[in-house]
Amino acid sequence: MNQQPRIEIRHSTCPHDCPSACALDVEVLDRTTIGRVRGSKQQTYTAGVVCAKVARYAERIHHPERLMHPLRRTGPKGSGQFARITWDEALDEIAARFMEAEREFGAESVWPYYYAGTMGLVMRLGINRLTHVKKYSRFYSTICANVARVGFAIGTGKIAGVDPREMAVSDLIVIWGTNPVNTQVNVMTHASRARKERGAKIAAVDIYDNETMKQADIKIILRPGTDGAFACGVMHVLFRDGYADRAYMDRYTDCPAELEAHLKTRTPEWASSICGVPVAEIEAFARAIGETKRTFFRLGYGFTRSRNGAAQMHAASCIPAVTGAWQYEGGGAFFNNAALWRFNESIIEGHDAIDHTTRILDQSQIGRVLTGDSAALCGGPPVKAMLIQNTNPMTVAPEQTLVREGFAREDLFVAVHEQFMTETAQMADIVLPATMFMEHDDLYYGGGHQYISVGPKLIDPPSECRSNHDVLQGVARRLGAVHPGFEMTPRELIDATLKKSGHGDIAGLEADIWRDLQPDFRTSHYLDGFAHKDGKFHFRADWARPPFGRAMGNPERMPSLPDHWAVTEDSDADHPFRLATSPSRSFLNTTFNETPSSQAREGAPSVMIHPLDAAALGIADGEAVVLGNRRGETTLAARLFDGVRRGVLIAESIHPNRAHQGGRGINTLTGADTVAPIGGAAFHDNKVWLRKASA
Repeated sequence: MNQQPRIEIRHSTCPHDCPSACALDVEVLDRTTIGRVRGSKQQTYTAGVVCAKVARYAERIHHPERLMHPLRRTGPKGSGQFARITWDEALDEIAARFMEAEREFGAESVWPYYYAGTMGLVMRLGINRLTHVKKYSRFYSTICANVARVGFAIGTGKIAGVDPREMAVSDLIVIWGTNPVNTQVNVMTHASRARKERGAKIAAVDIYDNETMKQADIKIILRPGTDGAFACGVMHVLFRDGYADRAYMDRYTDCPAELEAHLKTRTPEWASSICGVPVAEIEAFARAIGETKRTFFRLGYGFTRSRNGAAQMHAASCIPAVTGAWQYEGGGAFFNNAALWRFNESIIEGHDAIDHTTRILDQSQIGRVLTGDSAALCGGPPVKAMLIQNTNPMTVAPEQTLVREGFAREDLFVAVHEQFMTETAQMADIVLPATMFMEHDDLYYGGGHQYISVGPKLIDPPSECRSNHDVLQGVARRLGAVHPGFEMTPRELIDATLKKSGHGDIAGLEADIWRDLQPDFRTSHYLDGFAHKDGKFHFRADWARPPFGRAMGNPERMPSLPDHWAVTEDSDADHPFRLATSPSRSFLNTTFNETPSSQAREGAPSVMIHPLDAAALGIADGEAVVLGNRRGETTLAARLFDGVRRGVLIAESIHPNRAHQGGRGINTLTGADTVAPIGGAAFHDNKVWLRKASA
């Protein structure tokens, strides 16, 4: 009789670039193999639910195309021609090329580059320790959340809000600027519970009829970049019709009378002319909010993808301050809980070694950096050598024409530490095989909730895969980079970080499995005052002095009171369409591009276009079309869809460039202009033209 394998259920945390940081129960079959992955019922935010792509994680971690051995390029850049080498050979070459660049052009000619392929603090941020010790060019993270983060905090004073589990006791959940069915499934878990148990309504505010909107009771479809106008029209009605809580505002906000006077001309008719939402829908939405004390505003990352996104986020977040929704359980607003963690990451990142005179290069402007743009290079030397971990800029970075040109430079040395042969890895000189999250120890927090956790090593890595920390240790030894963090194990780094942060030690956190840091009700609802020095919610935003980050992008031009700020890349005669590159359900940026189930669900690259727009151009459903602007062109399939406003195009997901006819992906069309007030890239803010591919 065949003996059945003994299945052990182990706990972990999803590491991917998602605010949910889901608590996981993992079937461990043996020292190298996992089975099913489920959301843990023991953790009250995950509540037993996990997205389909992570539930199928065995498909990814045991994928036959995982990188297993170090490789050296043997053919032209991008040819895919590599030969297997040893780890010592690979690390020796990386160190030698870094030292060569430093001798010839200075330490700032080396640029370690990373992002959020893992959100674990040790494996994500340890690369900064090498940067700081060696005085390499520093890294300014701008590709994701800066714009929305500062837009929320400019009102509340910090990035924290109502306990997100309170959605379950709300009477109206407003999901604005996020599509959680695709990107944060747990939001829908708690919103759906409120609907089932309380008869609550779900409202969705977005730029197309996405999967979340299909489940909503109230649907608001905006033109891209017009959330601020819509918010102002709503607040006009709240003041006009007596729904504004004047007693609350007098106590908790900075300038309610000034805001009311400002909004006198921001009528629903004015707002409708900008955002495209009919006046009747603006009025009805305002009434629903005004009549529902327990209204929960779940504000999302969509705000960060627009040139005016910070002002739009601030405008939306002002609404619950006008109604006083913050006073009630199930009311108020939430974007992210970054202010709760208080992690002291100094030992992981080597803060004691930072030289503040060393230049900082903008992550989003990698194309400009690698093609020698003096402004992007801060007037310093060219970048001659890179180590890349946790990201795939050859596909995900904006201005792909420049990115491609930069990586093709023969004088640029690139080492890529990856799990699969991504399009960035294909351009590398040295490729190193990386572990996945169940194959190393790390420390996690959830931006979308309030838990911290240790993600322990559950299985051994396959073949020659090594963790980010292992690679940094190996490179540092060869470079003579000395720091205590390089001598510690990941578990020791976690333990030291927890102790420095006032969170106890690793043994205590592992005993808790997941630790809930949610503050008490009064703190979460700011009932003892908001986080500004005056204790007020700020309707008047001081954009020139943001609560964090570096002021950039001309913040003095931004409207101080909520308004429509007309700085988006609007359509014109030559570019009659607005394009947004929204997230898909089965890919997460380019993670899961390689799994067959995700590939099957997403299919080929496509773009949603209103049927009337398609008819005017003689374009049929499924027909190949070319989108273009001054940055370049890309080809994909037209998908006729009446869930967008006229003149708006939606291209969901980031498919590999090679999946597009001609090999140029959707980020060929996106820009890297600096977004006020602290930088960022506006991925959903692009003007384009469209024509048949055969024309």
